[in-house]
Amino acid sequence: MKILFMGTPEFARGALQAILDAGHEVVCVVTQPDRPSGRGRAVKYTPVKELAVERGIPVLQPVKIRTPESVARLLQYPADLFVVAAFGQILSSEILHMPSYGCINIHASLLPKYRGAAPIQQAILDGETQTGVTIMQMEEGLDTGAILTCAVVPILPGDTGDSLHDKLMEAGAKLVVETIPLLEQGSVTPRPQREEDACYAGMLKKAAGKIDWSRDAATLERLVRGLNSWPGAYTDFRNKTLKIWEAQIGEAAGDGTLQPGIVRAVTKETIEVQTGKGTLILKSVQPEGKKKMAVRDFLLGYPVKPGEYLGGQPSAGNVETKQSN
Repeated sequence: MKILFMGTPEFARGALQAILDAGHEVVCVVTQPDRPSGRGRAVKYTPVKELAVERGIPVLQPVKIRTPESVARLLQYPADLFVVAAFGQILSSEILHMPSYGCINIHASLLPKYRGAAPIQQAILDGETQTGVTIMQMEEGLDTGAILTCAVVPILPGDTGDSLHDKLMEAGAKLVVETIPLLEQGSVTPRPQREEDACYAGMLKKAAGKIDWSRDAATLERLVRGLNSWPGAYTDFRNKTLKIWEAQIGEAAGDGTLQPGIVRAVTKETIEVQTGKGTLILKSVQPEGKKKMAVRDFLLGYPVKPGEYLGGQPSAGNVETKQSN
């Protein structure tokens, strides 16, 4: 079967690698245009383009996939099936109907739950204990196509956005390779999604990581994990941004006299902060303009004392605090 592959980030590269390793002929790869990256703003290939170039596969990088010019270029690479994974652009009806076996998409959730751009992070934020990957037939709606196959992936208590991404990338790569021959043989039956079960995970912006200390500790702990590594959870600290990369729920409940955002206790290795319900213990942070570091190293350069406030200015009245060793 001749395949045209569309995808951009590392998640998609895993699927392309699996498809190539399974012996399928990939006639062309379509990915987003190269963009400046990193502090030096050097133009960098997308992960999918890197692999395609390594394998000598033709690459298309349209700014807009739906233009007549882009459609004409796709027609130069006849394929039986289009496989799409985190491509980053919406396909037109004309493109969706090009290949004889249609277009399939690898989506990082158990559809119809968590349609949209950020299903991996949202599953952690919501406290889910499992998620998965779905291979679906594509249609013009956003992740609304009929389900072909799916695989469940557990979410462990310590999973971050990055670690869950890697699990789902591996599961998606395996599943798409299993699904392609089923399509070719006509032995898979598309199953319509249940609209009443649908929910969306919208695109994340940097502001999603700003910590609201009035929320409960469990919610904030999931925020830290779910948004690791992008966009990252953060708070204000001495008029600068402090990213929080690792935290755990504390045992202290508080008696209501300590305001959310107040540092409750400091040890040599942790900072314990009062939240709206319970406390959050910070273990790894990143001061503005610095590298990520353990809290024990952070405290060497930024002595923090109980009673200090994270997140801006506290209102009047705090505060029973304690210093620990």
